[in-house]
Amino acid sequence: MTTIDFETARHNMVEYQIRCCKILDPDLLETFASIPRESFLGDDLKSLAYMEGRVPLPCNQEMLSPLQEATVLQALDLQGTERVLEIGSGTGFLTTLLAMHASEVVSLELHPELADMAQKNIASHGISNASVQCGNGMDESVTAGLGKFDAIVIGAAVQEVPQAFLKMLNPRGSLIAFVGSNPVVKLVRIKATQERTEFIETLLQNIEGLPQKREFVF
Repeated sequence: MTTIDFETARHNMVEYQIRCCKILDPDLLETFASIPRESFLGDDLKSLAYMEGRVPLPCNQEMLSPLQEATVLQALDLQGTERVLEIGSGTGFLTTLLAMHASEVVSLELHPELADMAQKNIASHGISNASVQCGNGMDESVTAGLGKFDAIVIGAAVQEVPQAFLKMLNPRGSLIAFVGSNPVVKLVRIKATQERTEFIETLLQNIEGLPQKREFVF
């Protein structure tokens, strides 16, 4: 059996997937270099940890790519004082990265299996300022009592950003979302002032948990 050199793979990820795509913040690059991405995956998937393409997760979910994650963090430009809401924890890798750059992270995960994995992974990396709650983050009744946030990250593709999330932003806050559907999904930042900035175009699965639209019967 071939043994994978994860340290070299992690270095190559930073250099050839992130830095080369104009993600140049030294602290951000150091974060990616210091956290073993493979430790957030099961033994059968660890070999895929540093690939650019789709990395499957339990519950028919997938991990964001390193470039997607790095672009999210660069677009947010967290200063360490922010309260962050994450919709979709996955196995907790991006949650951990956010927590390393923010004051507090609240993460909502629809699937109990993933929520449990994410919480355990976060704790195993010594993260104490992030919590994972099992719940549908796209349901306003779930998010209504969470208060205000300086940053919100929606971790899968949506056709449009629910206005309820924008109302949860503090006056200087920003929301990051993947907007559209394959083959064209754009990473977008929307500030509380409604200023909108587009970053990369990418591929990403649609978010789960959206409320069903009512059908009118005549």
